[in-house]
Amino acid sequence: MNMQALAMAFLAFTAVGGLAWVFIYPSLSGATKVNQRRAAIARTEPVKRQTDKSQRSRREQVEGSMKEVEARRQKEKKVALSIRLAQAGLDWSDNKFLTISGILGAGGFVVVMMGGGGLLAAVGIAFAAGFGLPRWVLGFLKKRREKAFLKALPDAVDVIVRGIKAGLPLFDSIKVVAADATEPLRTEFYAIIETQTIGMPLGEACARLYERMPVPEANFFGIVVAIQQKSGGNLSEALGNLSKVLRDRKKMAEKIQAMSMEAKASAGIIGSLPPIVMLLVYLSTPDYISLLWTEPTGRLMLAGCVLWMSCGIFVMKKMINFDF
Repeated sequence: MNMQALAMAFLAFTAVGGLAWVFIYPSLSGATKVNQRRAAIARTEPVKRQTDKSQRSRREQVEGSMKEVEARRQKEKKVALSIRLAQAGLDWSDNKFLTISGILGAGGFVVVMMGGGGLLAAVGIAFAAGFGLPRWVLGFLKKRREKAFLKALPDAVDVIVRGIKAGLPLFDSIKVVAADATEPLRTEFYAIIETQTIGMPLGEACARLYERMPVPEANFFGIVVAIQQKSGGNLSEALGNLSKVLRDRKKMAEKIQAMSMEAKASAGIIGSLPPIVMLLVYLSTPDYISLLWTEPTGRLMLAGCVLWMSCGIFVMKKMINFDF
């Protein structure tokens, strides 16, 4: 009983001492006054600056241009098939692409049915060949074209900056880039020239570059030119800063790629192990593994394995891909 009383007294004393330490000690030690004095010194009074009408109007023009660009991007989230074909560098029509996709799907269905794979497998292969494969190829061509564009864009911006500093107008500097640049930069800048020739303002023509080449760097270029055309300013300095930003982003992308190569190699090895083991087992003992495609249960198990492997590869790809 005495031990319980002592324990309760000790706990009560500890609780009271802790509360006193938290709430009373700072006032007694002067810590509260020190914090108040420090906050008073660190507090800065707002400085009233007289902003003239020209600076205010320029800021309003810049804000208006940014809002217009952002509103246009929000409206154009859904990309049409024709634009996707143009982004991939193909001059196909929508009907041609859909016809080729249908032929691939029908061909895959016929091949699987003739091979005795069953209706379910034939439908799956037809869907993959007719819907997945053409769009995967389209995405691959689009990414390859974007990489080539980003590789040449900083040098093109530097050429434009040097042309403006030498006294050339912006339109003539873009013509120089279109004449000497490599693909796909040549085609995209020729599109700017043609669009401006038919009457569209140069700023809006440069802003439309993002529609054909949907990368942030193209958006940066269009925004800089569009804002300068509306509000004025030193275009060579703005484009020079843009060139530095583009090169820094390129360096960052290369650094990220170098740092993630180990993870990508591990993902590739892990993803390729099951097919390789399956092939080696088939070469050594074909009767042992052939049950996977000769028996209904084996086919179901094989389909499940392919599904789970695809999910795993997709998750690993999302984990090792970095966006910035």
